[in-house]
Amino acid sequence: MKLEEIKLEKKMSWKSRGFDSAPKSLISRKLTLLLCIGCFCAGMLFTSRMSTEPEENRLFRRATMEDGRQNLVKEDCDQKTKDGKNGPRSILGEVSKTHHAVQTLDKTISNLEMELAAARATQESIMDGAPSSESANKKRYLMVVGINTAFSSRKRRDSVRATWMPQGEKRKKLEEEKGIIMRFVIGHSATAGGILDKAVEAEDQKHGDFLRLEHVEGYLELSAKTKIYFATAAAMWDADFYVKVDDDVHVNIATLGSTLVRHRSKPRVYLGCMKSGPVLAQKGVRYHEPEHWKFGDDGNRYFRHATGQLYAISKDLANYIAINQHVLHKYANEDVSLGAWFIGLDVEHIDDRRLCCGTHPDCEWKAQAGNVCVASFDWTCSGVCRSVERMKEVHRRCGEGENALWSATF
Repeated sequence: MKLEEIKLEKKMSWKSRGFDSAPKSLISRKLTLLLCIGCFCAGMLFTSRMSTEPEENRLFRRATMEDGRQNLVKEDCDQKTKDGKNGPRSILGEVSKTHHAVQTLDKTISNLEMELAAARATQESIMDGAPSSESANKKRYLMVVGINTAFSSRKRRDSVRATWMPQGEKRKKLEEEKGIIMRFVIGHSATAGGILDKAVEAEDQKHGDFLRLEHVEGYLELSAKTKIYFATAAAMWDADFYVKVDDDVHVNIATLGSTLVRHRSKPRVYLGCMKSGPVLAQKGVRYHEPEHWKFGDDGNRYFRHATGQLYAISKDLANYIAINQHVLHKYANEDVSLGAWFIGLDVEHIDDRRLCCGTHPDCEWKAQAGNVCVASFDWTCSGVCRSVERMKEVHRRCGEGENALWSATF
């Protein structure tokens, strides 16, 4: 009895101290820890296998794709080699095709620019009260030839009419069949509606061959007149080229047309006899340049530009002048001004010496050699010396013949 009581007391003492469930608790904790470690290891193993396998697959796929590409390239090269399409001639042919495509694209862009410029020029001409393209014939012409003249040059104009400029029905036929417009270009006098203007109006009623500009005439205003001429002509007539020539120069119209046609497909063309004369700083001399300091030190020369007796520009350049005429700087000499307007533009300068032949015997020798001159004049006079008296003789000896014009195709 006492022994049982003693055992019972010991048992109660263990419970009171918290050792009754200790073995079970210890076993439970060990099992939990082992299970956790086992799960962790299993997860790591599974994750490693899942991440490694796709990477290997990706590497395999990349290698397969690269092999496929190489095979395709090799097969293509082998096929071209068999067909003989990768030889030097083929390469040159591809380069030529690419160059032609670039030129075609450039021409297309230029045409779009020309259409935009024409629209702007038309709008400005309407706002300024000048003739607009809306009132002009929409036909496309080869060239517009503007013959620069002055109020005092009536006899010079008559000498031109009697030689290389067709008159009456022939001039209309020239416009309709050959696409060539020819006009004497003149502005107005300082006294609007004065005797000088009335004389030109009467002359125009008789011949109908004038282009009147919104411009006050004056020798020192030739640069301004040139800008207004190109802007007005571009707004009135849709032509491939616009030509300016002086009224004391002999011109072979058919030869001029055939010369321009060769450059019809080119954008931004500037044709003439290119020169680079000295910049004259001394006052009182002919062709004095008041702004000589802009061209560097004394003794310097101008940049290349066409001599002023005759030059031609393509339609896009005429429209460029029309749009920017209010900001284009005017130098004392109009040929220098025109060349300056194209500095910095992507313009092709074409130097053709047939546009500045001498009078006989120079023009005759060149014609005999098969190089008929486009324009003839005397350098010492910057035109045909005593053109009123000599133009018929120059026309007889330097002219291409009337049949050349009517048999020409442009």
